[in-house]
Amino acid sequence: MIEILVADDHPIVREGLKTVISMAPDIAVTGEAANGGEVLALIRRKKFDVLLLDMSMPGHDGVDLIKRVRAEQPLLPILVLTMHGEAQLAASALKLGVAGYLTKGKDVESLTNAIRKVAAGQPCIDPDLAEKIIFNARFFAGPQEPLSEREIQVLRMLQLGKTVTEISVELSLSPKTVSTHKVHLMRKLGIANNADLIRYRPEEGL
Repeated sequence: MIEILVADDHPIVREGLKTVISMAPDIAVTGEAANGGEVLALIRRKKFDVLLLDMSMPGHDGVDLIKRVRAEQPLLPILVLTMHGEAQLAASALKLGVAGYLTKGKDVESLTNAIRKVAAGQPCIDPDLAEKIIFNARFFAGPQEPLSEREIQVLRMLQLGKTVTEISVELSLSPKTVSTHKVHLMRKLGIANNADLIRYRPEEGL
């Protein structure tokens, strides 16, 4: 039996995942977490075969939480299940050693097959994302640092025309913290002004 820990901050999503996973005779949800702190506490107390991880939860952004889990349990396979289909975020997670990356738009069979693959020590990447990563490999080359999950959120919201204050309210962050994320992502992308930041598209490279 493959025992998995489901980590997602939305109770309805966790319940839905438990329901669909329970239909597979060889997979069982034996733990669930609503934030990064709960994930770390659970993996310290119990052995799991797979961590099914959402990239956007309170407490730690996805990249930071993956680093912490790898430090605590380096052999625990991590399967990211997220609504974020950005090639850069997927590449960042894969570089940190996750075993699989799947978007939430996939069907139940794709999910259960992905769980089985990573539990068996095999990599599993969403086919659509794999293609994006390959064709945008140049985007991750060189000295550039990968954007964090939070920085990608801030970038997306800035490009939707939202102000720093509006973003801070929506993300429950201080305006100063949002501004810091903005400065960091502009530095990482090599962008010096707001106009270029608004026009920036990952698929176009730097």
